[in-house]
Amino acid sequence: MGLKLVNVSKSFGKKLVVDNISFSLDKPGVFGLLGTNGAGKTTTIRMLLGILTKDKGAITWNGEEVNRKKVNFGYLPEERGVYPKVTVYNQLMYFASLKGMNKEKANNAIKKWAKELKVEEYLNMNAEKLSKGNQQKIQFMSAIIHEPELIVLDEPFSGLDPVNTEILKNIIISLVKEGKYVIMSAHGMATIEEFCEEILILDKGKTVLQGNLKEIKNSYPANRVVLHVNKNIDNFLEKLSLEVEFMKNNEYVIKINNEEKAHELLKLLIKEQIIINKFEIMKPTLNDIFIEKVGA
Repeated sequence: MGLKLVNVSKSFGKKLVVDNISFSLDKPGVFGLLGTNGAGKTTTIRMLLGILTKDKGAITWNGEEVNRKKVNFGYLPEERGVYPKVTVYNQLMYFASLKGMNKEKANNAIKKWAKELKVEEYLNMNAEKLSKGNQQKIQFMSAIIHEPELIVLDEPFSGLDPVNTEILKNIIISLVKEGKYVIMSAHGMATIEEFCEEILILDKGKTVLQGNLKEIKNSYPANRVVLHVNKNIDNFLEKLSLEVEFMKNNEYVIKINNEEKAHELLKLLIKEQIIINKFEIMKPTLNDIFIEKVGA
């Protein structure tokens, strides 16, 4: 059953912010909700969480109209939402109590997630003393401490270093394995590609692209060749009128407009006895597709 939004719209005054959008999460996994700043992502999130009321359309969870009292949701907003002068432990207990958890269950959950996220040493510190990355981990804890069915993550990796990013990624993967539904909004397209099977891109409140990410990418022609060789091949690329997007230490990313051009390059390099360590024809990245759809 899962989450369904059907023909949902929202205006503020005369400004139409979300214009007749529809999407669904039919099974556990991560759904990518994308768009430029001001595209309507946050408004959409707040409507599906029941924070804002929609003007029209339907939002249902397992066939029933979304109601904050009935549906067990978790939300990590993009903005910082910790109380700076309150200890981490006390505010996590407070957030847990808001979700109806008793003291013993909340305490056990705090200990569990503090260990998972490696923030045990900060539990008795005021939140203002924590780094931006550790504050982000505390916010993440408050979003999942009550074991929500649906989790909405808005820029979840903001402020995290590579080590902590990996910790959070592994937790999100574990949550999906446990049957959780996750909506992720992020400006890092590589993150969305890593996690999401289904995506929706908004621009000025309208849906400009929606569907299975793999199928979307496969509908585009190849546009790059990634090539690692044993020496400089600039003269061969110039001969074939190919544009280099990136080059370092004989590692090339080359722009192409069709796969025939890539095969033509490969034949020439083989003929010239160039040692090829890697040759990969690439489809557009999600970043390429995103810019194409909303870049104007």
